[in-house]
Amino acid sequence: MKRILLAISLLILVGCGYKPSAHYIQNVFEDSVYVDVKVSTKEPENAVYVKDALHRMIITRFKGNIVSRPEAQSILVASYYGTNFIPISYDVNGYITRYRANIRMKFDMETKQGKLSRSITAYVEEDIHASSSLSSSLRILAIRKGMEKALDQFLAYVASQGALHSAE
Repeated sequence: MKRILLAISLLILVGCGYKPSAHYIQNVFEDSVYVDVKVSTKEPENAVYVKDALHRMIITRFKGNIVSRPEAQSILVASYYGTNFIPISYDVNGYITRYRANIRMKFDMETKQGKLSRSITAYVEEDIHASSSLSSSLRILAIRKGMEKALDQFLAYVASQGALHSAE
């Protein structure tokens, strides 16, 4: 029974012309990409994380190569504008127990198709613990999770632009 359902699912996907997002991204991105990261002075420790995450995303999802600026056919600039923390839950004593982190980023990309720009605010909800050192590390973790979400949203945007270009 499982094999039949799997076969039917595969036939539907193949029959409807399904293509992975990486296929559509190829319509926008060139193979060689230069990545530049601009980070808020309030959060300088996240610059390395954002740059590494972008490199991983380009290599694994875009199938691109990271090169120096003069060699690049595409240029991607990611700007991190900071994070706002908003309390969303309190305990009986009035202490914050859960918060929402709003991570603001902007992506500017120059490709063979022209320029793309996208501002993204990603949201992450996390618990806070009584220990201040633990809360500090959870804060950085929330920022990084939000950055990953923003990168994923940007990836979806680029794939949609690639799908639009392939339809033309």
